[in-house]
Amino acid sequence: MSELIYVGVDLGGTAIKVGICDQEGRLLHTYEGPTETDKGVDVVIDNIEKYVRHIIEQSPYTWDQLVGVGAGVAGFTNVKEGVIILAPNIGFRDVPIREILEERFVKPVKIDNDANVAALGEAWSGAGRGIDNCVCYTLGTGVGGGIIINGKIYQGFSGLAGEIGHIAVVPDLEAIQCGCGKKGCVETVSSATGIIRMAKDAVERGDRTTLLTVEKMTAKEVFDAAKAGDEVAARIVNRAAFYLAKSMSAVAAVLNPEVFILGGGVANAGDILFNEVREVYAKFTPEPLQRGVSVLPAQLGNDAGIVGAAGLHLRS
Repeated sequence: MSELIYVGVDLGGTAIKVGICDQEGRLLHTYEGPTETDKGVDVVIDNIEKYVRHIIEQSPYTWDQLVGVGAGVAGFTNVKEGVIILAPNIGFRDVPIREILEERFVKPVKIDNDANVAALGEAWSGAGRGIDNCVCYTLGTGVGGGIIINGKIYQGFSGLAGEIGHIAVVPDLEAIQCGCGKKGCVETVSSATGIIRMAKDAVERGDRTTLLTVEKMTAKEVFDAAKAGDEVAARIVNRAAFYLAKSMSAVAAVLNPEVFILGGGVANAGDILFNEVREVYAKFTPEPLQRGVSVLPAQLGNDAGIVGAAGLHLRS
């Protein structure tokens, strides 16, 4: 085989996922192994090397066909220097991972944060395939984001562009403090954490809702209750969608993307979320900035990070 391949690494606190992609962004093979953060930084890096070598050995491809390795990590990264500045979930602080892995692989290595590589994955071969300008929201425990301009990740001057979860959209009288230290961030209402908090507040107030009977509150429980006609749950979902769409309108005024891609667990709610987001986006966004713009669900799921990390060598 003469086909060139790229390996992506999704470095998580529990598991390290690796995958082989071709030049078109097709995910050809995957492998997953434990991170073993409790054993220290050196073991985690050893595991990355081991899993990358394993997936190549178990595939029909050879090491010579590998162009490079890309890695996405949940944390602060210095992309230019290839250093993981701080990644609490894996116990990394100021780790020059690019230099270390390049010495071991004798192949080019690139890194970026998890939200950026997920966005790149969706832009390369997911919901944004063929689209040069898009913005991706990852709606999970928090709200992450990634900006793709002219087909490549936009980093900003210090690599922190795309922190769209920290756009302040909630009015002061309604705002609560975000983990970033500010008040009113979209993350406080449109993340799974925010939705659960609003649901628990409703229960504590004694609102008449079926959520009173829920033993373990999750965002899915809230969405399911809203779909079943629970008015309190519906108000919570609408509030989450409202402020999400309001932040998207602000982003549109600055970047004018062709597509907004919504991924993460919260986005799995489907039409009950997307219909409200699209309606509110149209309400707040000037008509010229609405033309030709789509709001789409992510397609790659948990594979977006692997694909995007592999794509760092072609699209960054």
